[in-house]
Amino acid sequence: MDRELTLMVVHAHPDDECLSTGGVLARYAEEGIRTVLVTCTNGEQGDDQGGVKPGEEGHDDAAVAERRLAELRESVAHLGVDHLELLGYRDSGMDGWPGNGHPDAFANVPVEAAAGRLAELMERYRPQVVVTYDETGGGGYGHPDHVQTHRVTAAAVEATGIPDKFYYTAIPRSSITRMFELMRDSGVDLGGFEPSDDFGTPDERVTTIVDVAAYTERKLKALRAHESQGDNIFLLRMPEEAQQQAFSHEAFERVLSRVPTAAHEDDLFAGLREGR
Repeated sequence: MDRELTLMVVHAHPDDECLSTGGVLARYAEEGIRTVLVTCTNGEQGDDQGGVKPGEEGHDDAAVAERRLAELRESVAHLGVDHLELLGYRDSGMDGWPGNGHPDAFANVPVEAAAGRLAELMERYRPQVVVTYDETGGGGYGHPDHVQTHRVTAAAVEATGIPDKFYYTAIPRSSITRMFELMRDSGVDLGGFEPSDDFGTPDERVTTIVDVAAYTERKLKALRAHESQGDNIFLLRMPEEAQQQAFSHEAFERVLSRVPTAAHEDDLFAGLREGR
């Protein structure tokens, strides 16, 4: 008997699900494809109430985690996600933060241990399509938990052999250039930030671009659900035109396919729907 068509997306923190995969989660759920979101950490190193940062007086890791997981549940409701799975690891914080050294931080967990837990979920749901970050943590982002999520997911995919297709999220460099031009032209204060030349995914590595324009408002609602981290989500402050550009398509790099596919595709499930 054919397996139920299933998409599994693996992310590092609460709120990561929105920008690069919120559209495909909403689109495929609406198409009747089972969607599974795996979130590896509880987000303890996010902002506390009033924007209090980790390490500052008044920052409560446990309270931040509780708040962020509640926001995550609201977000996945907007996106129509069928199953939310929490691995429950401790947020490691940004590269260079003191939290990197915590013995329970996700970045310090042996890859084989976390991959074994993720493999169990793959055995349970048997997804044809799995999505996570590339080896840099997502277009050069470099966050320790994103890099660890890549390692863990790649190891679980290899160990189980279950997914028919495996993708990395991608942020095409050409899209980044256009988005920042729009923001500058609209007078958005970028705080002096300029993306480096190597930020994002080289366009030639992008194999798949999915049209999710019909789900832009759902993505925005999901993103707004993470209001405790609103100060860090600059996309919410962008002009509408720039938001539409940033949110209307999601790009991916296909790194594994056990089914015949075109060099460039507009559907993560291309080659998997025939005969169903």
